[in-house]
This record gives sequence, C-alpha cells and structure tokens, in this order.
Amino acid sequence: MKDYSQLIKNQRDFFNTNATKSIEFRVDALKKIYNWTKSHTDEISLALKQDLNKSAFEAYATEIGIVLGEISHTLKHIKKWAKPKRVRTPLTSFKAKSFVFSEPFGVSLVMSPWNYPFQLSLVPLVAAISAGNCVVLKPSAYSPATSQLICDMMNELFDKKFVAVILGGREENAGLLDQKFDYIFFTGGVNVGKTVMACASKNLTPVTLELGGKSPCIIDESADIKLTAKRLIWGKLINCGQTCIAPDYVYVHKSLKDILVNEIKKYITEFYGENPLSNNSYPKMVNKKHFDRVSAMLHDVLIGGNVDENSLKIEPTLVNATWDSPAMQEEIFGPVLPIITFDDLDEVISVIKSKPKPLALYLFAKNKQVQNKVLGSISFGGGCVNDTIMHIATSNMPFGGVGNSGMGCYHGKYSFDTFSHKKSVLKKSLAIDVKLRYPPYKDDISLLKRVQK
Repeated sequence: MKDYSQLIKNQRDFFNTNATKSIEFRVDALKKIYNWTKSHTDEISLALKQDLNKSAFEAYATEIGIVLGEISHTLKHIKKWAKPKRVRTPLTSFKAKSFVFSEPFGVSLVMSPWNYPFQLSLVPLVAAISAGNCVVLKPSAYSPATSQLICDMMNELFDKKFVAVILGGREENAGLLDQKFDYIFFTGGVNVGKTVMACASKNLTPVTLELGGKSPCIIDESADIKLTAKRLIWGKLINCGQTCIAPDYVYVHKSLKDILVNEIKKYITEFYGENPLSNNSYPKMVNKKHFDRVSAMLHDVLIGGNVDENSLKIEPTLVNATWDSPAMQEEIFGPVLPIITFDDLDEVISVIKSKPKPLALYLFAKNKQVQNKVLGSISFGGGCVNDTIMHIATSNMPFGGVGNSGMGCYHGKYSFDTFSHKKSVLKKSLAIDVKLRYPPYKDDISLLKRVQK
C-alpha cells in the first residue's frame, strides 16, 4: 500500500494558510480550469475517443460542455453562495444577530469513474475548489488516456499542495483511503462505495456517494409511443449504455410492446445505421472484462445481439426478460435493454418498490393521474417524465441517489453546499443581559413559556 501521508500533510498545511478561502483565489482557479478546457477541446475529445470511442459531438455534449457550463454557473454565483447568510434570531437570544457561514471542510478526496472520466472528475473538482478546499483527485485506471490528460492538466495549472492527481488502480485507492481526509466524494459502483464508506467511518469523514443501480423505465398505455421509443433508445445508447442513469430495463404495457420494439429498431438504424458495429461513432465497451460481462446477458434477443470482440463493441440489443433473466441480476452498464410487459400499473409499482431504490426513474405517460401516482409512490434519485437522462443537464437541480443508489447530491449550488460546512454563529450584544436565563431560577416559569412559544 502506498503512503500518501506527506502529500496530505502538505495540502493541509497549505489549507491552514487560509489562501483557498479567498474568493479571488477560488475564482482565479476556476477560470484557469475553464480556459484550459476550452483551449484543449480537441485533446480532451481524442482522449475520450481512445478510452471509449466517443464521437467529438458526444464528448462535447456529455462531458466538455457540461464542465464548461458548471464552471460558468459557479463563477456567476460564487460570491453570493459564499457570503455569510443573516438569519432570524429568536427572542430568547435578544439582543443578537445570527449568521450561517459556509466554510470549506479542508482536504478533500475526489474519486471518479471511467464512464464519463472527464466530466465526473472535473465537476466535483470544481465544486470542491469553489467551496475553498484543497483536493486530491483520483481518476479511474480504466480510462487511462483521459486520466493522464487530467493529470497533465492539473500539474500544469496548480501546485500539488492545492490540487494533486493520483494515477493508478486498487493499490493507489487503498493507500488514499488509508489517509484521513476532511471530505470524500466518490462516484462508482455500490460495492466499492461500501468500501469507501467503511474506510471513511474510521475517521468519521463525511462522504458523498454517487452510485447506481437498475433504473427502471415505465411506459404507460397513454404514452406517445414513437417519441417514447426515440427518447428511450437515445438515453440508453449514450456512451454505449455505460451511464449510471441509463434506463436499465423497461416495463411496457402489453398492448404497446410490439409497436415499441418496431419503433426502437427503426431508431437504432436511423442513429447508427444497419450495422452499428461498423459505425465509427458508436462507442465501445471500456475493456474486455465489461465486454464479456455484458455479452453474457444476450439471451432471448428481440433486436441486435451481435458483438465484435476485437473492437469491444456490442450491438444495441433488446431482450425479452423476467426478473430471473441474466440481464436483470445486476446493473447492465451496456447497450442491452430488457423488456418486461405489464397490464397492472399497481403491480409494477409494487415490484419496483420491493427493489433497492434506483438512481433514476423514467416514466412515459400522457395521463396526469398516472404521472402523479408513479412519482408519488416510488422513491428514486431523480428522473424524467416523457424523456430520459436530461434531468442531470442543469445546474439548478440536485443530482444524487437515495438508499442503495447513493447519498448526497451536487450540481450548481448543491455542489458548493456539499463541499461546505455550514457554521452557525450568534453575535450577542453587550448592551443588554437578560437575567431570566440565570440561576437561581424562580418557580414561576410562565414568562419563559411565553418567550419560547
């Protein structure tokens, strides 16, 4: 296990100089990241192409553009977010003023995944910096080109006592988790998330866990089936299905299944051609391990099912499914979409509620009563009605899981708040000192009861 104690000490010593608490310091750092990202778009796109075969458009839409948008939003609001908030003071504390200060935790660890390696590294990093923290960033070993680019980027922009990037795999992860951090932000799978939380508990370190799970899509009989198919398969196939909020399986009303399958087939052809495996813009599985894992789910195929081991590509595939099917035993994280039919919405709701709470839920329905029933009955991290994925494409709503799909949230001000401790301070006047609170106490407490109403 590698020892990172000196690195953490150097960062904590720098944090204790209070340099990172300056708004000017934070703004300058964010502008450096923004300008570097904007001027190195081609290099970032190339790295994402090497790791995941992402097209330049998809790289910008799902990674680069989101980072730039998040920084722009943060720069616009950071002074307001960081300003102490005056809050109402109760009569029992008369005469006084009450404030809530947002202060950085200190030295933060950000552990990012391989599926959106640029975005899911930079957005939490921006959040930590905006709140005034020092950061150790650990990108994934499964996306080596992008991780190396991020390392080079941060080495060029910042001293390691402020932002340090650690490359490597399990040994490096274990070494970092053995250290005492003031905050840990982890994005990845549930099992590793449990390990992160267990390690954090040794030092009572607060954590944000952005995990995943099997995110359902419910298609009611009132749905616009053509638009449903288009938006559903678009959301499923972004990054070859390697998206934590991708629709993981579909419950479709039995009267619509055949129409849905035919429409999805039409849009797969429209998006990726007759042979998606030969389409250079169609992403690949990240490595052989995940290629083999997802390939094993290709049972009872409705559409697709072909694979190319040399390019690590799996064709967009629909499969008939039950809860005993191979594709329903774990989060798929690939271009395989199980289809289950239903005729009773209450049963669907009951089944989903019996499973671990999903990171996302998608509902396609025109019927407002159906919408209200599903949204009011099922707990999930976030989602869409009559669309997929797009609920995360904003800085104005939080993104995060619930239960098994994670804890904590970020994006926009929610990011700033995640990496900030809210410190309550009461400033008491010296002009008046109310005697009521001091002993010896009188037997008559009627005045106290009136004051504390």
